[in-house]
Amino acid sequence: MKLVRFGAKGAEKPGLVDRDGRVRDLSAHVADITGETLGPASLAKLRALDPVSLPLAPEGVRLGAPVARPWSFIAVGLNYADHAKETNQEIPSEPILFNKLGNTVSGPFDDVITPKGANRMDWELEIAFVIGKRARYVEEKDALEHVAGYAICNDVSERRFQSKRGGQWVKGKACETFGPLGPWLVTTDEVPDPQNLSMSLKINGEVRQKGSTSTMIFSIRTLVAYITQFMVLEAGDVVTTGTPPGVGVGMQPPQFLVPGDVMELEIEGLGKQRQMVVPFTG
Repeated sequence: MKLVRFGAKGAEKPGLVDRDGRVRDLSAHVADITGETLGPASLAKLRALDPVSLPLAPEGVRLGAPVARPWSFIAVGLNYADHAKETNQEIPSEPILFNKLGNTVSGPFDDVITPKGANRMDWELEIAFVIGKRARYVEEKDALEHVAGYAICNDVSERRFQSKRGGQWVKGKACETFGPLGPWLVTTDEVPDPQNLSMSLKINGEVRQKGSTSTMIFSIRTLVAYITQFMVLEAGDVVTTGTPPGVGVGMQPPQFLVPGDVMELEIEGLGKQRQMVVPFTG
């Protein structure tokens, strides 16, 4: 299934995408796309529905993030060797973890707001996974049983906040609108091999990132097992898994986002995103 949330910001309804690409309303069956909705039993009930029996959403309706505000939004840094190299950092021997915040999550086509004082905003195309059942000290062989599905994430970053302001990366990763997610949450039955998906990102129509999930240092299966040795992941939590090479900070000379720039992201089987960078207006 391709699960979505549609409607105005703060008033999204749950839905799914039918085989013709139309959004169908799931409101009569679930209140929202949350951790409770994403459990195995709940997903089985949704799969049993005939999409044609569901009401159509209004044509052209806004899509929000496909999972309601997560309890935890974890990110993985430097998970592609070429990306580590382009940013002049060592290839990690263990996954690097940091936090984004649940309130950074935004819709796949929503504007990205330039924070006050920002001058080194950057893009990061990533595949994210969403937890479907509580994950605690998970063994790698069982890891994907805890994943409900996958989505595109743009791990928008402010590099000066991240690297030049002291402390943790979260300063440059948790600004408002810095977590576009979606357009869909594609359930695992439709993604038989999440480690073999092509990825691309354009800025103003020019390809900047092109890669594959096959070149991750630490696979999704490994990440689930690793992360849950340190913390519990609850159903509905989001983990975004790192970016391939081609980010702005790695260019010669570095290039960063400014208001008016347009980011377009695509991952095979997971859809497309598009965001415009806009100035902070208070």
